[in-house]
Amino acid sequence: MTVAEASGRSSAPVSLLGLGPMGEPMARSLLAALGELTVWNRTASKADGLAALGAVVASTPREAAAEVTLTVLPDLAQVRGLLDGADGLLAGWAERGIEHPVLVVHGTVSPVAVADFAAEMMRLHGVSVVDAPLSGGTIGARDGTLSIMVGADQAVLPRVLPLFEHMGTTVRVLGPSGAGALAKACNQIVVAGVVTAVSEAMLLARSADLDLAVLRELLQGGLAATAVLQQKGQNFIDEDFAAGGSATNQLKDLRFIDEAARARGLELPVTSAVTGLFEEMIDSGRGELDHTGVYLTIEEHGAKND
Repeated sequence: MTVAEASGRSSAPVSLLGLGPMGEPMARSLLAALGELTVWNRTASKADGLAALGAVVASTPREAAAEVTLTVLPDLAQVRGLLDGADGLLAGWAERGIEHPVLVVHGTVSPVAVADFAAEMMRLHGVSVVDAPLSGGTIGARDGTLSIMVGADQAVLPRVLPLFEHMGTTVRVLGPSGAGALAKACNQIVVAGVVTAVSEAMLLARSADLDLAVLRELLQGGLAATAVLQQKGQNFIDEDFAAGGSATNQLKDLRFIDEAARARGLELPVTSAVTGLFEEMIDSGRGELDHTGVYLTIEEHGAKND
């Protein structure tokens, strides 16, 4: 359903912009729970399935401007790109007389940058920015079982927490804007580190002709058990790293971690070493592989030493 086809009905008080692998299933959960939702995506055809379920499909961010506007986009630059101009969110909020809208940033972004962005948006436009990054991947988005890490002013929490509970089972408030992104940075330290450690373990096991499927089973039965082995262990067994979360996005997150650590005067030596490996991986042209493909970069280190 387009805005025009909504027969004069005003836009829903909630909208979601960005219908990628995470955003589209999140929108489905919201639509099912709320009964109405406005959506927008740069490639309009990605909204067809939601339109068939009754969502209002906006043709511009301006049409999608709602009292609470959720964005599920790769980085803060894409969120900023929705704001200005005749077809931007700012124009839409003004057109509807929404004086204190809430803008939710669900993407994984820099904790430093999003805190600055929140202060800027409140000072210049009266917009409350909530950073609410996600963990749980596309499966969690599909099943409504995401972990959502929230950074927000206390006053806006009643407007967003009920929405988040339709999409996630673990929703926690960490502090003001930027706190959610910092929690996600901590999450990504563990994810990148575990992916790298599992890669080393699997490479060592393969070098000794151990059965990797059996090793995976053994590791999952003890303290080494991890969601990486559960969800992506087959990647290592098959040496197939073609699909999933890209190494390019992993490196983006690692650089945000470095920025946040430096802002606090911290040195993270393990994360620095992991970052170096992902830089090598991308420099070698493997940036679009799943992040578990760092296995190939580690394998090359051994080949150089032969």
